Amino acid sequence: MRRSTAAAVGTLTGAALIIGVRLSVTPPEAPVAQAPVSNLENGTPSKKPAAKPTTKPAGKGAGKEDEKQEEKQTEKPKSGLKDGVFKGDAAANPYGKIQVSIKIEGGEITAAEATYPTANDSGTINPPAIAALKEATLQAQNADVQAVSGATYTSESYVKSLQAALDAAKA
Repeated sequence: MRRSTAAAVGTLTGAALIIGVRLSVTPPEAPVAQAPVSNLENGTPSKKPAAKPTTKPAGKGAGKEDEKQEEKQTEKPKSGLKDGVFKGDAAANPYGKIQVSIKIEGGEITAAEATYPTANDSGTINPPAIAALKEATLQAQNADVQAVSGATYTSESYVKSLQAALDAAKA
């Protein structure tokens, strides 16, 4: 009787120690690689063609037309965005951080870039999702873009960072 009791107590104690050790040790977090950062200031060309100057024959009232043209050119853009490159805050999701940079020319978004995780499943999900979100940003000219199906966390983080970049670009 004594041996069976001692064996049972020993077995239970050993099992409890093994389980306790396994529960207290957490594996290190997997490193998350970021997509390469592109430089909007030197690289991406404007998607919009430059406006061609129009010339009108000189005649009666031609001076007033020129003055009106100059006023239109010096007015602030209707969008209220300053020209330049603006970076949004990095928005975190369970799979990593996404940070959006936008280039504004003439008060319009002409380019959008993003850094995003590419480790594990993120490497197959994020690149096409970010490409679709960038296109939607250029078309919408604001942060009101549709989420990409299958990339909900990526879409939400992209929109948060994009909105922060737009807020920084407000005139």
